[in-house]
Amino acid sequence: MPDSTVLVTGARAPVALHLARLLHGAGRRVILADTPARPIGAASIACALYRRLPPPRFEPAAYAEAVEALVRAEGIGLVIPTCEEVFHLALAWRGRAIPARLFAPGIELLAEVHNKHAFIRLAERLGLAVPQTTLLQSRADLEAVRGRARELVFKRVWSRFASQVLLRPSPDELDAVNPSPAMPWVAQRFVTGEEISAYAVARAGKLKAFALYRSLYRAGKGAGIFFERIEDVWARELVERIAGGTSWTGQVSFDLMRQADGTVLPLECNPRAVSGLHFFRDPARFADAVLGDGPEVRPDVTAPQTVRLAMWIYGLPAALRSGGLGRFSKAMRGAEELLDWPGDPAPVKAQWPALAEIAGIALRERIGLQAASTRDIEWNGPV
Repeated sequence: MPDSTVLVTGARAPVALHLARLLHGAGRRVILADTPARPIGAASIACALYRRLPPPRFEPAAYAEAVEALVRAEGIGLVIPTCEEVFHLALAWRGRAIPARLFAPGIELLAEVHNKHAFIRLAERLGLAVPQTTLLQSRADLEAVRGRARELVFKRVWSRFASQVLLRPSPDELDAVNPSPAMPWVAQRFVTGEEISAYAVARAGKLKAFALYRSLYRAGKGAGIFFERIEDVWARELVERIAGGTSWTGQVSFDLMRQADGTVLPLECNPRAVSGLHFFRDPARFADAVLGDGPEVRPDVTAPQTVRLAMWIYGLPAALRSGGLGRFSKAMRGAEELLDWPGDPAPVKAQWPALAEIAGIALRERIGLQAASTRDIEWNGPV
């Protein structure tokens, strides 16, 4: 069987666990790797081996060396990133003769789509309608748009989880923004409508898996923690256009805005796995489509998906603040726990030590839980 041993990185993430379960169920030997000591994925029966790696953001050379050694020692044929370590892996593959395929584009394309200004320009070149987006690299650039601040969204070019986003701020609030060539921002036209998310897997520009969803609850302003599947023809066409126009191979996700007239605009691209993966539960069909020559696989889960622990941490306080406790209770009753998997209960319990490890980082570094969860794998553009 080709790619009989697969390395899935980013074992801290529920999507890495889910991917490991799908591949394991399809007969692959799955090795997981990441930097935490106790990621949830390591507790799964789908994990044949867990290997702890150096933090790529702070020790890139040691990280690349460790990944290459693991690939050679375990006879790994395919490496599938799931989180922002994808950038560090792409750099490792560019600089080393690692004897495995990396299921991701090269670093140049990854950097282009991760850049919140360059991605919009790419989508524009591919003939897509886009929201007006201005690159800010100096105080002068900022002053040029200050008078329209109430019509704009300000965000760092390199960022995640909606961190440091200013949504239609007052002109005075922009005093806290200090863009530079090394740390640029964008000012993007505020688009009204319904925010939706897309998850896709493509090979040579052809979609092999695709799911659309909306996040009804979030961890603050950022990552979704309660997901509901949707369908939208225009959103699919948008993703097909980008995947085909870039000859994309690997996982990719998009933040989109569906306007009142039904048109869909791209806002951001994340070249990694996101929660739409959880709507796929058939290992054989998923692996056949993504790794083999099978037809595109469609989502086979209809019920909303959630991480109940995250809902208690983030969703319940938000519901209490907004007076939406009844809605919260109904959502919890109607959703499936996305960590549940037949015959594999350990990862649900493994959430607690994994959370404790992240909380320890947050306390030590004096940052929030979300920032702590990705601190060691973030990639903030070329240096």
